[in-house]
Amino acid sequence: MVKEIRKIGNSKGIILDAATLDAMNVDVGDKIEVTTHSSGAVTLNPISTYKEEDFDNVLNEVMEDYKDTLKKLS
Repeated sequence: MVKEIRKIGNSKGIILDAATLDAMNVDVGDKIEVTTHSSGAVTLNPISTYKEEDFDNVLNEVMEDYKDTLKKLS
């Protein structure tokens, strides 16, 4: 994939299309780590973050799905 450097406000940057963002599993507002290498290459790595609300939802689902097992273990 070839991208062109563009002027964005007072800065310069590239636009990543939706397919690239989906492949990286990131969305608007997510953070990525940008690493530059001596060869001039740049790597972009998503920074894994979770929202407490998402964690609570998954925890509640697991507790509901395995409530009988959890009772037996307690």
